[in-house]
Amino acid sequence: MRQILQSVKDGETLVCDVPCPQVGRGQLLIRTHATLISAGTERMLVEFGKAGWLDKARQQPDKVRQVLDKVKTDGLFPTLEAVRHKLDQPVPLGYCNAGSVLEVGTGVDGFEPGDRVLSNGAHAEVVCVPKNLCARIPDGVSDESAAFGVVAAIGLQGIRLAQPTLGETFVVSGLGLIGLLTVQLLRAHGCRVLGLDFNARRLAQAAAFGAETFNLADGDPIPAATAFSRGRGVDGVLITAATNSDEPVRQAAHMCRKRGRIILVGVAGLQLSRADFYEKELSFQVSCSYGPGRYDPAYEQQGHDYPPGFVRWTEQRNFEAVLDMMQSGQLDPQPLITHRFGLDNTADAYALISSDQPSLGVILQYPQPEETPDAVLQSTTVRSSRKSNSATGNATGAALRVAFLGAGNFASQVLIPAFQTRGAHLAQIASRGGLTAAIAGRKFGFDKATSDTDAPFANPDIGAIVIATRHDSHADLVCRALNAGKHVFVEKPLALNTEQLEDVLTAAANVPQLLMVGFNRRFAPQVQRMRTVLAGAREAKALVMTVNAGSVPADHWVHDPIAGGGRIIGEGCHFVDLLRFLCGHPITSVQATMFGLAAIDETRDDRMTFTLSFADGSMGTVHYLANGHKAIPKERLEIFCGGRVMQLDNFRKLKAVGWPGLTRMNLWKQNKGHSAGVAAFLTAVRQGGPPPIALDELAEVSRATLDIVRAAETQETIHYHDPVPIPNDPETQPLDDHDVIPQQQPTLAD
Repeated sequence: MRQILQSVKDGETLVCDVPCPQVGRGQLLIRTHATLISAGTERMLVEFGKAGWLDKARQQPDKVRQVLDKVKTDGLFPTLEAVRHKLDQPVPLGYCNAGSVLEVGTGVDGFEPGDRVLSNGAHAEVVCVPKNLCARIPDGVSDESAAFGVVAAIGLQGIRLAQPTLGETFVVSGLGLIGLLTVQLLRAHGCRVLGLDFNARRLAQAAAFGAETFNLADGDPIPAATAFSRGRGVDGVLITAATNSDEPVRQAAHMCRKRGRIILVGVAGLQLSRADFYEKELSFQVSCSYGPGRYDPAYEQQGHDYPPGFVRWTEQRNFEAVLDMMQSGQLDPQPLITHRFGLDNTADAYALISSDQPSLGVILQYPQPEETPDAVLQSTTVRSSRKSNSATGNATGAALRVAFLGAGNFASQVLIPAFQTRGAHLAQIASRGGLTAAIAGRKFGFDKATSDTDAPFANPDIGAIVIATRHDSHADLVCRALNAGKHVFVEKPLALNTEQLEDVLTAAANVPQLLMVGFNRRFAPQVQRMRTVLAGAREAKALVMTVNAGSVPADHWVHDPIAGGGRIIGEGCHFVDLLRFLCGHPITSVQATMFGLAAIDETRDDRMTFTLSFADGSMGTVHYLANGHKAIPKERLEIFCGGRVMQLDNFRKLKAVGWPGLTRMNLWKQNKGHSAGVAAFLTAVRQGGPPPIALDELAEVSRATLDIVRAAETQETIHYHDPVPIPNDPETQPLDDHDVIPQQQPTLAD
């Protein structure tokens, strides 16, 4: 299928072949009939892409500060690579889509295949949209009219915040698409409306919808608003303009009566005068998009609706309301359509909205079923337009063909380049949405990109599978890949609970294929040197790891115990493995403490100290803290042993005091061992050698990480007497054969 993308690097608008997305739980797969270009938002994105580096920086000063902070902590070259990666990722355009349902995901009620629906889907022949961002289109409402429903809902949400009543007077400042739709909606509420704009054609259109108008080119609109309100001041102002000027807000304050309402639906400068608002006790509020539920993952992605008795108007119910008004004739978008373009002429459409030529509602038209049958449209695989890199041969001379599951930022920025530079043949890349797979497929030269995440398992030519999906899928995908006879490289974590871990260990023990977890830090050159030096020390070691992890929003999926497992399981496992590697002896006990109060802190597991005891008497402590400043380097490791010290700062600077043969080892740029870890995996696969990390050590680290979370919650110290059991290995014992010893709790007497 085809989808419209925009290059952030140069602003070019692209129509690309991408795999058709696969419908997921709580989603609808929709064949697009028509989409509306949101001229304001999409023109801004195109102009940003066409801007030079300096102009881009001026428009996003907060991003510039993040870049400068990263330079300080990670170095110049990794920062430049990260910036280039971001600019290389084209963004999908569009959010006003009308089409028909092709497929209904599990857990979806109220929709059936064949239903015509409005959604906030992108400009693409097929889109996959969560059910709460869709609404059925009533009979009598055309696809083109329905495509205006999303921008109309933006205006409607502003109106709901303004709470107009019959007969009140309102000003609409800015008569673009949203402004003209807002005029119609206010008129349907029984309000008198004054429209403000510089554009004579848009003023005439507002007048045709029943509004009085004033051309801002003629001077100050405040006297006109005073006359319009019969000298009382208007009841409210909805600002639907897009400008950096403070004038719309200043004018609104002077137009309003005492206790009037000002709602910012669009964009305006906010250098406010307190006196303007204070004397009249004005209300000022910013409206958020389509309404309640917007940007709430529980509502939008997980499909949890708000009860109508408590939240009457959600974004979905706002969609339904504007569609009902279209059906009744109270809202008519047809006069706003100025241009129509076929999908093949997309470049002309975006050239139009970026030019000075007048335009308003620009509709994109899509091929009909008789032109492109559904079966063809839903093809899940596309071939890369670039030639794939071939690997050097393995021991038998055959090329190792690798498939990737997942094409997110980490996969595209770190893992895929590592496999590519180490000579792997990039055969397939799969992501459920299809778009990220297509982008990575073209960039890195994969043979095929697909949204069929089952395809690599059934392909006999695939020798190894790299799993870089969301955490909750890792264990199942590892088992499937091993059972399908594939070598596996899985990004951490290996499992989110002991049941998943047992399943993975059982699968790994019963097949000859290699299993590798992406514990890259042990392969970093400085860590390898530290391990060599430490091998000669007989004294017990004290290892202290400080991780300035940085905060992640509480509603991010990584905090979800089911989807992400929390940050200790999701990332803290790296540091368990690092200390285990450097110590070189089994873990004998774990204990942990979280900071903060459980009653008020939703994400305390990202502020934790945990301690590992080792069989040689060594001890490792990790301070994993999300409450620090991001300008400080993320990771620092200190090792104290026999009157000697080693300090590793953020995998760039290593300093050693008292260690024969080692005083320092500094790098030009940060190296966390990703490429070396991938190289070790590929070498082991090609040469048939042992895995880079032994299975029992992977099991030990995974078990300890899971137990750290439990120890923090229960305040228990967990001791191990035996290794984690590996099925069919007589030297190991049952997984639960370890003691849980409650920690001594302090008393008032203490």
